[in-house]
Amino acid sequence: MATESDGEKPKSFKLLGILDVQNTPCARESVLYGSAGAIAVGLSHFLVTSRVKRSFDFGIGGFLLTTMGTWTYCRYQNAKLRIQQRMVQEGMRNKVMFEGTKMDPNRKLESSSRNDQEDNS
Repeated sequence: MATESDGEKPKSFKLLGILDVQNTPCARESVLYGSAGAIAVGLSHFLVTSRVKRSFDFGIGGFLLTTMGTWTYCRYQNAKLRIQQRMVQEGMRNKVMFEGTKMDPNRKLESSSRNDQEDNS
């Protein structure tokens, strides 16, 4: 029995020989949602019109629209998450760099709160 610990890489699944579904972000979810959308659109169109070829065409269109829509939304969410992570990392880096100096934001807040307390006394 061969396992992943034997040093073999797991085989990747390429859709149509082009898209590596396991290693491409959002690809797996997009293809799954697209196939579900194709079945839903094609089947519903067939139940309404009873035209097989036209229902197949609608199913293909549903697959394309659902896949592209899901792919776009997922990629947008991933990009937004990366931007937020980058902002947090930069903020933490700046906090470490400026801690204890004149440019320390916490120091400015503490000194302004002390001044406010002295003014109120």
